[in-house]
Amino acid sequence: MDSVAPVIDAVNAAALFDLPRPAAECRIVVAMSGGVDSSVVAALAAASGAEVIGITLQLYDYGAATGRKGACCAGDDIRDARQVADRLGIAHYVYDHESAFREEVVETFADEYLAGRTPIPCIRCNMGPKFTDLLRMARELGADCLATGHYVRRVGSGADVELHRALDPARDQSYFLFATTSEQLDYLRFPLGGMPKQEVRRIAEDFGLVVAAKPDSQDICFVPDGDYAKIVKSMRPEGGRAGKIVHAETGEELGEHPGIIHFTVGQRRGLEIGGLAEPVYVVELDADSAEVRVGPKRMLAVGAATLVETNRIGPMPEGGLTAKVRSLSKPVPVVLEGELGGGVSCTIRFAEPEFGVAPGQAAVIYHGDRVVGGGWIEGTSPA
Repeated sequence: MDSVAPVIDAVNAAALFDLPRPAAECRIVVAMSGGVDSSVVAALAAASGAEVIGITLQLYDYGAATGRKGACCAGDDIRDARQVADRLGIAHYVYDHESAFREEVVETFADEYLAGRTPIPCIRCNMGPKFTDLLRMARELGADCLATGHYVRRVGSGADVELHRALDPARDQSYFLFATTSEQLDYLRFPLGGMPKQEVRRIAEDFGLVVAAKPDSQDICFVPDGDYAKIVKSMRPEGGRAGKIVHAETGEELGEHPGIIHFTVGQRRGLEIGGLAEPVYVVELDADSAEVRVGPKRMLAVGAATLVETNRIGPMPEGGLTAKVRSLSKPVPVVLEGELGGGVSCTIRFAEPEFGVAPGQAAVIYHGDRVVGGGWIEGTSPA
């Protein structure tokens, strides 16, 4: 195979990985999903002059699970990762992690929906197979660091290491990494955190990578068509238990539904309720009674949220905190009540009423661009 022409000098490439020694003396393990982002990370690592090993986790039989090919960590994506590794001349290993992924991520996803909660499997995946297991593998391989294609920034090192948002707000993935521990963060590297996406694709083209124009994955990897209920029902048939749609204020029965797994807090579409004076939204899901409770938008206003399984990264700042309660929402001012971190519970109080705060989702706390930590939303209090 023809050699890859350098498109970035070794000094600049090595600087992206903050290596502890000269690059020629270092080993970098790269988590390769088969997408353009992780492939560019592998290319930059190879350009640094370090020894590079690519690892791909086979997380599930994508075709069998969904009937559709290609998105992350299965089938065509493993092939793409292998082709990129061959192009770069680096070692590449594939580990079968399907059973662990199903147990730690997919089963939890189904159970959360069945309980009337709104899960975020991407965070659970980062907490388990991607970071915990990959970090262990990288250390066993004697690597100096584990590099990924996440769009976040690691600032500092050791006890002072911090996690910051990506420079490109449109690509920022910090919300999904709130559960990263300081020890993990010190070992991780995110070389794309300071780049816009178009620059990443340009680098992929310059390296001649087969994935340069590969589309980004837009959905949860094991639910590519967006039909969460279908996946949950196939794993938990009891999730299809029909029930009543009830007005949360008046108790009036407004209709029936095919199962609470079809709904999330804040949802308006799909209720198929007519003849009301004002639009209604899902404001509560009662798994025990299989009731979907709806009400006007003002009933979605939340004044505070209780967080569990909390994590803190670095020291706790005094004041000036904001929080995101959904991945696409903007951070809003909050006051923290209690201690954050160590898995303990605490409360965040919103400066202004926040809408659509759903149990099961994550609340990620920021201080400026820095990720302070966060937790899982266990419950809410009305504004």
